[in-house]
Amino acid sequence: MGKEKEVKTNVMRVLESKKIEYKGYTYDPEVAIAGDEVARVLNEDPRRVFKTLVTVSGKGIYYVFMVPVNKELNLKAAAKAVGEKSIEMIKSKELLPLTGYIHGGCSPIGMKKLFTTTIDSSAAEFDKIFFSGGKVGFQVEVKFEDLLKIIPVKTADIAE
Repeated sequence: MGKEKEVKTNVMRVLESKKIEYKGYTYDPEVAIAGDEVARVLNEDPRRVFKTLVTVSGKGIYYVFMVPVNKELNLKAAAKAVGEKSIEMIKSKELLPLTGYIHGGCSPIGMKKLFTTTIDSSAAEFDKIFFSGGKVGFQVEVKFEDLLKIIPVKTADIAE
């Protein structure tokens, strides 16, 4: 019997190339579709598990936001955090060509372009946080401070 090949996502390869310690998790995407279900399958506090959301301003500038899976993005607070009058969620069909990720597998690491990224300030309460490993069914656990070493991330109160 051969050894089963460990599946590595682009996110995991980026973390390894930057010598960032992480723990990878997989789950059955048929079982866990919503973010709070992902937290439950991982047996983790949903406040530590973050979803990655992509928005666009009226000027056509894209922004990435990360909020706990049990919360929603406050669009008004998010717009204020990035100095915009207003922002809106991008359409699902725009996600793949823009970021290289599909809905449910979007990660702040490894996007086609680097976008201004803001994470809810609650992330700073935790030593380690979870977010998408870049594919549906994959999550990574990373020290919050290590995420800041990979991509420029600012914190703001953006979740409700």
